[in-house]
Amino acid sequence: MKKGKKYVESLKAYEKSKIYESDEAFGIVCDIAKAKFDETVEVHFRMGLDSRHADQQVRGAVVLPNGTGKTVRTLVFAKGDKAAAAEEAGSDYVGAEDYVQKIQKENWFDFDVIIATPDMMGVIGRLGKILGPKGLMPNPKAGTVTMDVAKAVQEAKAGKIEYRLDKTNIIHCPIGKVSFGKDKLRENYMTLLGALIKAKPAAAKGQYIKSCVIASTMGPGIKVNPVMRAEG
Repeated sequence: MKKGKKYVESLKAYEKSKIYESDEAFGIVCDIAKAKFDETVEVHFRMGLDSRHADQQVRGAVVLPNGTGKTVRTLVFAKGDKAAAAEEAGSDYVGAEDYVQKIQKENWFDFDVIIATPDMMGVIGRLGKILGPKGLMPNPKAGTVTMDVAKAVQEAKAGKIEYRLDKTNIIHCPIGKVSFGKDKLRENYMTLLGALIKAKPAAAKGQYIKSCVIASTMGPGIKVNPVMRAEG
């Protein structure tokens, strides 16, 4: 596949084989982003795990200090006081069986995150085959199945992201926009990296994080040294 002129130019701005420290890497990502829109910056961690084993799974969520730069639309499945709390917290949509019908019959997906109280999971279970492949199924590990729906809504809108190991043993996460600048992007990255290190499974053997690459939407991947260092 032929790469565009801007992409080819950006490849000249750094050494493809070099592994950069995070502060320098994010500076390069911001410098070479040339698209006419505010590109999303993603990080990709190759993990020294085997996703086929249940005791080597990594899944969780973390609130990024600077958010993601994206407006997050929430759908909360709850009833009574919990539904009222979700509305008060600013959830875009709050309901129960009515939204199950809407998703099933109208193929409606005008939301980014689903949050649910535990008692609603039986209702949402009917949507498993639809929500599962899209990564939208609520999960206790991600904090999206909870009695504190108000807190979950606030965190989702503040920039909470979910991380999980995929079948190829890689974790992919958006960590902000190019317009954030290198310092805010690095702060988000370090928060995510810290969360991943805390989530290390007891069954993990050898090197836990094998490699890390960051890239903007239209930009090339830049290798980063995925080691936690003291700030300052």
